Amino acid sequence: MRRATLCIVAVVVLASVFAKSDTRRKVILDQDARGPATTDQQSMLLVLQSPEIETLGITIVSGDQWRDEEVAHTLRMLELTGHTGVKVYPGAVFPLINSREEIKRWEKLYGVVGYQGAWNEHKVAPAAGSTYTGAWNSGAYRGPFEVPNPLPEGNPSLKPETEDAAHFMIRMVHQYPHEVTIYAGGPLTNLALAISLDPTFSELAQELVVMGGSIAPVVPMDWAQSNRREFNFWWDPEAVHIVLRAPWKKITVTTVDISVKTRLTKAMIDQIAKAGTPAADYIGKWADEEFLWDELAAAAWMHPSIITKEESVYMDMDISHGAGYGNTLVWLPGNQPGLGEQIVHVQTDLDLEQFNRTVIDLLSRPPK
Repeated sequence: MRRATLCIVAVVVLASVFAKSDTRRKVILDQDARGPATTDQQSMLLVLQSPEIETLGITIVSGDQWRDEEVAHTLRMLELTGHTGVKVYPGAVFPLINSREEIKRWEKLYGVVGYQGAWNEHKVAPAAGSTYTGAWNSGAYRGPFEVPNPLPEGNPSLKPETEDAAHFMIRMVHQYPHEVTIYAGGPLTNLALAISLDPTFSELAQELVVMGGSIAPVVPMDWAQSNRREFNFWWDPEAVHIVLRAPWKKITVTTVDISVKTRLTKAMIDQIAKAGTPAADYIGKWADEEFLWDELAAAAWMHPSIITKEESVYMDMDISHGAGYGNTLVWLPGNQPGLGEQIVHVQTDLDLEQFNRTVIDLLSRPPK
């Protein structure tokens, strides 16, 4: 009888442990993971550091840098911050249709596009002891499969997975139907590919959280001149068009219009660095002052009270390949064309003090 009682107690304890672990929110981090640090790596690190979140994997897409270099920076970040159990899945190298050649043609007709991510020339001094002698050291265009050796933060010993990003995401939403949030901090090519491969993909996800787009451009002036052309959406407009018309249960978009209300300051970096944890050391060594573009999208998903105001609109992309190619299109409910557009929750204001506290807290913690 006593043995039976002990067995029952053990089962109850184990059940409570598993029940507790199952309460963690599941997420896939889809990112154009420029590094070291920067808003791309830092936003992922925020999520990885949260004990309330289970990161099923990281999927990488070209954007701010080319995919292979981003994969290397991400693997190295995981090593340096103590998150080596998280797997990285390489995704799309190129947009669905857009290309560097297409944008060169566009610029001849409509004017210069200043920031082009991986398509920009790179004037980067070689790291000490570098064996890489490619054109990127001289400020010329860096090809899509050229990876600096060594990386500034050191090369990773971890290796990426052989399964591609789109199939991994599809597999996860089937394994955990209606439980997985897709966080997209870069161009949406991987998601568009997943939707094209499996039309049930978006329906099986819990929700989509996106950093991208611009509705009401504000400072600096070159953004206002660019109208509603925001990089993450502009890099692959056709992918955005596919993704925003898919039947997600919920779409939340953090535009650059609210992101520019935030900033990672030197004082914040110094405060984080004092914690002395692996993540804090990484931030202290590699972070720099910049807007917290992707961090806001990630933090607001984890802590919705950070957002104090939002609007619901229908959203799509201009894919005309004319002057407005890559611009964000929005309509108030009732004004949309009715061609498959979905309601999108667009954040417009935030509790900046709460947000800053969240960033400092999570990036100061030891790995969970």
